[in-house]
Amino acid sequence: MTTSMTIRMDPEIKKESQELFRSLGLDMTTAINLFLRQSLMHRGLPFEVRQPRYNAETEAAMREARDILAGRKKVKSYASAEEAFRELDAEC
Repeated sequence: MTTSMTIRMDPEIKKESQELFRSLGLDMTTAINLFLRQSLMHRGLPFEVRQPRYNAETEAAMREARDILAGRKKVKSYASAEEAFRELDAEC
């Protein structure tokens, strides 16, 4: 006896996953069932879950990007990529 499950996922993740599993001789259903069985055997996720650590320069860039998105840091903007490239060319 089996049951159905519906999940939502990013289309690109689905495509890449299907390609990976196909290369291993598996379909998506079999791969998901393997994951679920391993989770039950481990009584948790069958792999370590942790946040990646980045070097100081990358972490600073990510903080700066968050500040820009949140409006805490003002930056110059351009109407088009061409306008930005013209200004870069003028600086050289």
